[in-house]
Amino acid sequence: MILAQSAEYPLGPDSQFNPSAPQGKVTRHVFTASARSLFPGTRRDYWIYVPHQYSAEHAARRSACLMVFQDGGGYVSTNGPFRAPIVFDNLIARGEMPVTIGVFVNPGVVLSAQGTNALPRYNRSYEYDGLGDRYARFLAEELLPEVRKTVTFTDDPDGHAIAGASSGAIAAFTVAWERPDLFRRVFSTIGTYVGLRGGNAYPILIRKTEPKPLRVFLQDGSNDQNIYGGNWWIANLDMHSALEFSGYELEKAWGTGGHDSKQAGSVFPDALRWLWKDYPAAVKAGQGSRQPLTREVLAAGEAWTPIATGPVRQLWADEQGTLFAETPQGLQRLEESGAVAVDRTSARRLKPRFSNLAAGSVTRADGHAYRLRPAARELSHQPPSGRRHRHSLTGFDAPSALCLSPDQTLLYVADRRRQLITSFQVGSDGAPTLEQPYFHLHLPDDADGSGVGGLCVDTAGRLYAATPMGIQVFDQAGRVNGIITPPQPIKDVQGLIFGGPARNRLHLLADGRVWRRTLQTRGVFPGAPPLLPAPPRL
Repeated sequence: MILAQSAEYPLGPDSQFNPSAPQGKVTRHVFTASARSLFPGTRRDYWIYVPHQYSAEHAARRSACLMVFQDGGGYVSTNGPFRAPIVFDNLIARGEMPVTIGVFVNPGVVLSAQGTNALPRYNRSYEYDGLGDRYARFLAEELLPEVRKTVTFTDDPDGHAIAGASSGAIAAFTVAWERPDLFRRVFSTIGTYVGLRGGNAYPILIRKTEPKPLRVFLQDGSNDQNIYGGNWWIANLDMHSALEFSGYELEKAWGTGGHDSKQAGSVFPDALRWLWKDYPAAVKAGQGSRQPLTREVLAAGEAWTPIATGPVRQLWADEQGTLFAETPQGLQRLEESGAVAVDRTSARRLKPRFSNLAAGSVTRADGHAYRLRPAARELSHQPPSGRRHRHSLTGFDAPSALCLSPDQTLLYVADRRRQLITSFQVGSDGAPTLEQPYFHLHLPDDADGSGVGGLCVDTAGRLYAATPMGIQVFDQAGRVNGIITPPQPIKDVQGLIFGGPARNRLHLLADGRVWRRTLQTRGVFPGAPPLLPAPPRL
């Protein structure tokens, strides 16, 4: 733990002007967003710091690092608590941090169209306190391209840091959380991880979500504010506990201060040294994680691999674990080396074995078949002999996927618009009965539904639900134990299937593409004999 220099948190020599340290240059800019912006019509000031050591070689090779500060005006000032240009000058001169471009950006304001006798719309809480990727996209797609017109910097996310205090802190963390492909080092002080716009969800999401390659420095004081949205001190302790539990690269500076930047300014130079320690070595993810997901489900060193770039309409697996995909070019077999076309004769023989709606159809080993009819909001049951029965899915809006439990006594049905996945008991006659909304999904902050588009189970009885937020892994008691990060931002999930010779490869069909990932666990083929898993830990 990094401690402040004293109870009064004075600024040390690293925060004082040193005439022997080469001085960088700061320029002020204004960014006015267009009507098509993610934050339309906003106006904001921002400043760019370019260190003295930045050279033509840095510019040509795009090798300088980048650090972005929220509420940038407070950091760029040379007489405030942070004095970032001075600290950068001193640390870069001594080689204690790399040559780094500083970008100091203020939150947006929308000026009133009614003249000066009206308040503008202040965007700070909207941009900073909310979850989701909107602000990250604004930086990546709008502001930083403007910065690149002035100065260049590396594309390597390990060379990108982001910082903020209070609401600016949760904004910084959210950017890195949503886009670790852009930012991997976070400086967070008196962070607003409370219930203003959903930030109180982070500690739980961190504990459940597959660890991301982030290095996070947290600072707070025990006398931070305690108001309607929550207790800042407790929230920061909870964040630290969650990050530690999940194996993040983590450092903290706890003190006795309030909701101010006195301690944060005092520890700022040491925090920068730690954030940039060992650069350009990559930030690691999940070292020593205690998550059930990393310990029991994910396989070390395995990541998502694209195996079909599409457009793929449907995905099936046979009893041997061989994957087949329906494409506009016809049926394809997905192998290690990629997709192989299936000849027409074989395709005519194979396709009757697969359903017409893979994610919405399943057949038990004894021949009982279940199929969703999404437009009619119905679930049909076809016994091995006899007539088909139709069950109305009352309360469903967009039923999208179903699967059987490993012992084939429960039927799970998901709806793209609902937060709960329904569990039916399969009666002695094979009919679905005793409906219960059972599995509780996590939803993105701005979602109008779960978006779940595929279900499958493993031999331990876990349910895997594919959503745009990630593959949510449930225990048998209906609780999300982990969230596997998707291979890239996705919009439309169309299927999720275990396959491969050992049936330990999870295949995701989303946005017309197929990815594969090897897990520790083994999936269940619904047409195989029932398998009884161990009972859940209640």
